[in-house]
Amino acid sequence: MNVYDVSNGDGPIVLGQPHGGTFVPPDIADRLNDTGKTLADTDWHISRLFEGLLPDVTVVRSNVHRYVIDANRDPAGASLYPGQNTTTLVPLTDFDGRSIWSAGQEPTEDEIAARRASYHTPYHDALRGAIDRVRAKHGVAILFDCHSIRSNIPFLFEGELPVFNTGTNLGVTCAPEIEVAVDDAAQASGMDAVLNGRFRGGWTTRHYGKPRSGIHAIQMELAQRAYMDEAAPWTYRPDRAAQLRPHLKTMLRKLSDIARSGVLTRQGDPR
Repeated sequence: MNVYDVSNGDGPIVLGQPHGGTFVPPDIADRLNDTGKTLADTDWHISRLFEGLLPDVTVVRSNVHRYVIDANRDPAGASLYPGQNTTTLVPLTDFDGRSIWSAGQEPTEDEIAARRASYHTPYHDALRGAIDRVRAKHGVAILFDCHSIRSNIPFLFEGELPVFNTGTNLGVTCAPEIEVAVDDAAQASGMDAVLNGRFRGGWTTRHYGKPRSGIHAIQMELAQRAYMDEAAPWTYRPDRAAQLRPHLKTMLRKLSDIARSGVLTRQGDPR
């Protein structure tokens, strides 16, 4: 089993997919309780949802489940959202706040360090390599980090999540043109959309999004009701996906056009 897969494209866009994997090593799976074994917090079908939207994108996807280690968390363990409920580098609970480990089987600090070296670091080495390759070719790289989540999770947020949740850490991780292009496409979709709401961009977006260096990053968190059933067996619904995918395609095309236009390399960092 590969920790990650990379599909190289010739364009300026890199799709990061840190949470679509479902692999759990057997020795770790044996320690999960019945709640943990459901793997309910997977970004189900995220690769399928984005497949073929833009022919020249690069895709870097983790095959390892977030319960093993979360590839979108700070490797040092710092919280992304201080003061709010969230999950950790190696989660102890699911998104509903329920324990996922059998009693006495929670991972130790040494185990977390070993998982970081075995799974978190290799994924990000691959992602960094893809970004650097794209930037070398185009003078700029745009990381579009792909995520999805159930629409209603009271432990994490109130009410029903909008379909499109665009995150740029309040505009820090990318040029304004990128933020506006994605948010405009989301708003024009006719579906609920928000910019820098509950999800402002995870560690990946914040870590790589450095406009001065020619790397722009933006996160898209999708409400899963827009393309699948939000309960086991987590069925993909092609009819719903067919309504969603054109808007995602519009976003990626706009970003590719912006990157190829040269405006980002000409203006430098607007901040």
